[in-house]
Amino acid sequence: MSDSADKRRAYGDELFESLRDRRTVSPLTERWTDITVDDAYHVSLRLVQRRLDTGEKIVGKKIGVTSKVVQNMLNVHTPDFGFLTDAMAYRQGQDMPISKLLIQPRAEGEIAFVMKKDLRGEGITEADVLAATDYVAPCFEIVDSRIANWKIRYEDTVSDNASCGLYVIGDDKADPRKLDLPSVKMVVQKNGAFLSEGFGSAALGSPLTCVAWLANTLGQYGITLDAGDVVLSGSLVPLEPVVAGDVMSLHAEGIGSCSVRFT
Repeated sequence: MSDSADKRRAYGDELFESLRDRRTVSPLTERWTDITVDDAYHVSLRLVQRRLDTGEKIVGKKIGVTSKVVQNMLNVHTPDFGFLTDAMAYRQGQDMPISKLLIQPRAEGEIAFVMKKDLRGEGITEADVLAATDYVAPCFEIVDSRIANWKIRYEDTVSDNASCGLYVIGDDKADPRKLDLPSVKMVVQKNGAFLSEGFGSAALGSPLTCVAWLANTLGQYGITLDAGDVVLSGSLVPLEPVVAGDVMSLHAEGIGSCSVRFT
């Protein structure tokens, strides 16, 4: 490939095709050894544009790799961001067909923010995030990687739209202005048994910090958090591999519960 623009387009197309065909590819960082973070975000934008070309619509954004436990699991130590589309969203109580849509899924428990005002970085503070948030809700994000065996470096997950898969938001809602978000405790169960627990502080010290980071980072690319956007603020617990037949549930103190059955 002749230059970065050609490579960005080609690798974005490759990741879209691997998503569509449910197959993995070798790490981009092994084949494009001098790929930069900026290159990776442009690969991601190409991947997302291909999804939009099929009729999907952007409904929000996500921040990934925020907690130390997840960073250590993936050996990726800087947060990243991705785009959520309407095709990724599932309702509480709706079966999630991961066996038909995903490749190597892992579930993580998060706090979702739903925005009532636009946030335009840079210089966004946690107070700005609070003022712009309509409500928070409990959420499962089911991340997936088009990179074989999750063998990812930072530029790989950035290129792959922050390893986006699917997500489900619980029906419960809470006012974040009435919560001490770093102290919110989340307990996760899998198939009726305790699996893990974590606190809001696991995500960069506070989910508010995560959303502010996201708004400011998006701002560097001329992208905003918009009124109505769903924002997934990062996992509070370790990633858990899931297969068809598994049932996951979580409860976040002061916020509510969320559950999902995988098929």
